[in-house]
Order: sequence, then structure tokens, then C-alpha cells
Amino acid sequence: MPLIRSWVASANDPETAFPLNNLPYGVFSVGDDAPRCGVAIGDMILDMAAVEEAGLVDLGEPALFVMPFWNEVMELGPEAWADLRARLTALLAEGAAGEAELQPMLVPMAEADLHLPFVVAEYTDFYAGRHHATNVGTMFRGAENALPPNWLHIPIGYNGRASSVVVSGTDIRRPWGQLKGPNDDLPRFAPSARFDLELEMGAIVGRASDGPITVTEADDAIFGYVLLNDWSARDIQAWEYQPLGPFQAKATATTISPWIVTKAALEPFRVKAPAREFALLDHLKDAGPMLYDIALEVTLAPEGQAPSTIARTNYREMYYSAAQQLAHHSTAGCPMSVGDLLGSGTISGPEKDQRGSLLELSWGGKEPLTLETGETRSFLADGDTLALSGHAQGDGYRIGFGPCSGTLLPALDDPYAR
Repeated sequence: MPLIRSWVASANDPETAFPLNNLPYGVFSVGDDAPRCGVAIGDMILDMAAVEEAGLVDLGEPALFVMPFWNEVMELGPEAWADLRARLTALLAEGAAGEAELQPMLVPMAEADLHLPFVVAEYTDFYAGRHHATNVGTMFRGAENALPPNWLHIPIGYNGRASSVVVSGTDIRRPWGQLKGPNDDLPRFAPSARFDLELEMGAIVGRASDGPITVTEADDAIFGYVLLNDWSARDIQAWEYQPLGPFQAKATATTISPWIVTKAALEPFRVKAPAREFALLDHLKDAGPMLYDIALEVTLAPEGQAPSTIARTNYREMYYSAAQQLAHHSTAGCPMSVGDLLGSGTISGPEKDQRGSLLELSWGGKEPLTLETGETRSFLADGDTLALSGHAQGDGYRIGFGPCSGTLLPALDDPYAR
């Protein structure tokens, strides 16, 4: 599919993240105004509350877009999603009759503050990238036992904290936790010294379900995708994770990008999953190409310095798709809600510079990474800013996600000081 040209000139730039082919959904505010729904187009935001008030978009429900979240739009279902996308495309396309009326409803993105684009109902994080799982397993169990016996048969995951999901640009505080290193006789309470990032994609559930659903039904239920950084305290995790898996190590924060890129915008970029070593059981089998060709990048900027690119990879490296993760999540009867967020798991490629975490890039701290500034990192230092970026490349355009960044602040002197 080629570029769909818009009367918003910046949307026709081949380098913009937000051409008319994209139309991602977010929540914004300007100054003291209340946050409301918006659509990114080029370097502008279309104020959907104003569009709705003018009667230019009508999905059959009143006051959908004055809300500071997209959950109510999601609840209308796929037919309404398609109608909205078609209507916005018609309004913003080159030569559209309503340009003069819509011009005052455009807000420069540079003047806006961006907020969480939806209310996160529940958050589940998966461990579904084979290269990442193999790297981590090799570090801790050796190459012969790198993957757990179940890994090639089901997407492994854990239930995280919806309350700690934050939007890009939110500062992250280094956590305290209970630690016990190999040379410690007893555990101690201290700030995490091995704080890390995880490069992931997040899938947003747009249709509720109450019982098992198929992979095809799960794919139809996904509203869109965001970039996701699952901040991880590796030293807290090492002490706590047996026998029930991650807990406080993953509870500090999860950062997502501010724009929901709809599944519809990503349709031209579908790709097949990697070859299967074992055939999946029928309820998890691929229902066609279920992944996407999305180039991903991670940069790290020490305080006051320029960013260094530390990893480049692609979402197509995943072993399980978001639809398979959602279908598996439902198998035991777990109700899924509108606004559920599913983290893909760390996305790593086969090469060293394609690894999506510092744990892998520094091989557990044994091989420190040298930045372009000359500094080295095994894990994150106070003041570091991590930024994830990603896009799918089309014919003369790209489908981007906007920023997914956060700066690590020092731990509190005493978390229990009152």
C-alpha cells in the first residue's frame, strides 16, 4: 500500500511517524485544559473532542472523545473501529472538502502534553522471545538447559501491576528491595544495583471475553499496539523469583508509548512466525501471519550526554504472537477485559547488537557495554535516559509509535522516612 496523501502537509513527509496511513490514538492536553482524545497526523494532533462537537464524527454514543481515555471507543467493537478509521481518513485526505473547518481543530504536537491513552484494566507480561529466553537461560542454566521444557509449547507469562504502567516521559525511581548476592550470608534491604530495561511491544485488548477464545478471535479482539519498556530489577528478581516468578522486580514501572497504533494500520506489515520446533496444539496454532515487521531500536543517554544506540531488532523475531498470548491467557476461563495490556516479552535477535536488555548485552555484567560517549554500562546508572523507538516501513511512508522513554532517578535515601 502506498502513502495516502493528506492535506496536512507534514503527514506526507516520508520520515514522519504519523502519515495518514497510521492515524494513531492518544490523549493530550494543552496548558490547563483537561486531557481529551486526539489523533496524531504529521506533526499535529486532531482534537477529537472538537471534531465530535462539530458533528463531523458520530459513532452513536455521546461525548466519547472528551474522555481522557479510548476505552469507551474500544468497547464499541471492530465495526465502530473501522467506521472511525474510514471517517478520519476521508476527513484528512488530500482534497477533502472539510479542510477549512478542521484546520482550527489541529493542535501542534510540540505544544501538547501526552497522557496514558487508555485505562489499563490488567497487565500481563510474557516471556515469548526465543533469543531472549535462550540467552537468559544459557546464563543461568547452561546452553543445554536454556529453555524450560514447556517453552516451545506455550507462551509463558506472569500477571503484573496495572497500577505502575506509566506514559513515556515519566521519570523512574530506582527501587529498593530485598537482595541476596552469592557472597551474602543473609539477605539485605538496599537499592537495586542491577536495574535494567526490556524492549517489548504491548498489545491492547479491545473486546472483552469470558472463557476460552481461538487465536483468530483473539486477533480480532486486539485494538492496537504500543512500545513497552518493562523496567526490571535483576538483583531483586534473582532472590525472589523461585518458586513463583517475578514480583517486586517488575513492580517499579512499565513505560508505554503515548500513541495506540491500531491493528488496522499494521495490517500491511504482517509476517509469519519463525519455524516451529514442535507443532503447537490446535488451540494455539498460527491462524495465518500473526507477527509484524516492525523495526525497533534502543538508545541510552547518560545524564547530560548524547544518546547511544545500544540495540536494534525487529518484532518479527517473536516466537509467539499477541493473538496466541491472548488465546492462551483465556484457556482456563480467565475473563479478559477491554483495556487489558499484554507485554510481548523482551524482543531480541540472534546477534549481540540485537539484544533487547542490558542483562543480555553485558552478559549478566561480565561483558560491559561501551557507549558512543566512551562510558561503559553493565546495568543502568542514575541519570540514564532510555528511549525505545519503532516503525513499520511502507512504500514512501512509515508507521511509527512515537517515543517510549524514561529517565532513571536515584533511589530514595530512606524509603520509609516519614
